[in-house]
Amino acid sequence: MAVLLGSNNLLSSSAEPLEEKIKAPIRQANNALPRLKITDVKAIPMTVGINHLTVVKVFTNEPGLYGVGCGTHSERQALVVQTIDQYIKPAIVGRYTDDINDIWHMAFTAPYWRASVDANNAMSAIDGALWDILGKRAGVPLYQLLGGKLRTKVPMFANAVGRSLSELEDSARERMEEGYNYIRIRYAGGRPPANGWTETREDGAPVFPTRSRDITYVSKIVEAFEHLRDEIGWDVELSNDVHEMISPSSALTLAKACEPLRLHFLEDLFSPEDIMWHEHARKQSSTPIAFGELTVNRNEWLPLVANRWIDYIRCHISAIGGLSQARKIAMCCEFFNVRTSWHGPSNVSPIGHAVNMHLDLSTYNFGIGEGEPFSDELQELFPGAPERKNGYTFCNDLPGLGIDINEELAKKYPPEGGKDRGVRCADGSPCKP
Repeated sequence: MAVLLGSNNLLSSSAEPLEEKIKAPIRQANNALPRLKITDVKAIPMTVGINHLTVVKVFTNEPGLYGVGCGTHSERQALVVQTIDQYIKPAIVGRYTDDINDIWHMAFTAPYWRASVDANNAMSAIDGALWDILGKRAGVPLYQLLGGKLRTKVPMFANAVGRSLSELEDSARERMEEGYNYIRIRYAGGRPPANGWTETREDGAPVFPTRSRDITYVSKIVEAFEHLRDEIGWDVELSNDVHEMISPSSALTLAKACEPLRLHFLEDLFSPEDIMWHEHARKQSSTPIAFGELTVNRNEWLPLVANRWIDYIRCHISAIGGLSQARKIAMCCEFFNVRTSWHGPSNVSPIGHAVNMHLDLSTYNFGIGEGEPFSDELQELFPGAPERKNGYTFCNDLPGLGIDINEELAKKYPPEGGKDRGVRCADGSPCKP
């Protein structure tokens, strides 16, 4: 190969300019695969059990080629559908499907008031579908477009639930027998339903003390961790979702008390409106902290990451705007050694879980995944749902997200529009859910 001095042209032995060697096959590929346009957007809301799921199909001018995305916001399902149908759909029909970045930023600024959780979920649904189309058209799983696999499977945590220490221990042992090495506890301390408690949440988990019972919550959770360490040992990772239910000072007490118990993390010690308390927690305790389930705006998590005040980022991906935003958050967190643990409860659709999985497979600073095995009902509704067994999630390696929605079957699950969440404290005042 020869170089012509004084010229920017690099010549091969055949004297063909490098520019032409690069551009010629690209032109040929583009001729074979012309850019696609968005021809229609269809929101598909449904209520499956207690979960109000919202997914979309984005159709293209290539017959049979469409993408699927998740914008599930269980509390405001109808508003997400309305945002998609009345605002985003008219703005993107006719646009090119590969204008993913442009469309995301257009949708982000279009409402003027940024970081609305309803708009974020609507954006997420469209965003995921466009990435799905891109992967399908390229003929590769989505993780390949995100840089490729860094792991072959995704380790997950499971919940152990109990109203007594013996129930909690039995539940934890069951989860370990299923292959889980990471256990998050939900423990009610064996107390009867009184003073602001109810028997169970809708998903069957016990409801914990409200803020008026901080001392009970702290003592019972520490008691539970101590019992599990004594009876089960130190070979399993343990965590708890505090879920901002206690005062910041009590949360600090809990973090300090859990130090000798070597937890995987305590989740959401503080509310988004109390984020500066994380600085005090980091200075006073070495217990790992996870945060982010309730965040919708970058200003809620960015200071915590930049100052290394948290160890895990736990955003609900559709609530922050979808895959495009989540991958940026993951990359930012990598520089500060903060690991990802995307929110993944049952009120995230299997399509949303597929988005989580592809990010987990391709993210260097991945920490732990969340999600239970999907029911037969959900697997029928969402063919290609990620496979979960032995404490791991596995990818089917199909192009794009590798998942679909059975639209005809979805008609059997009419949407209910969403459902408010909220509880009352012991004195009858509203409490944080």
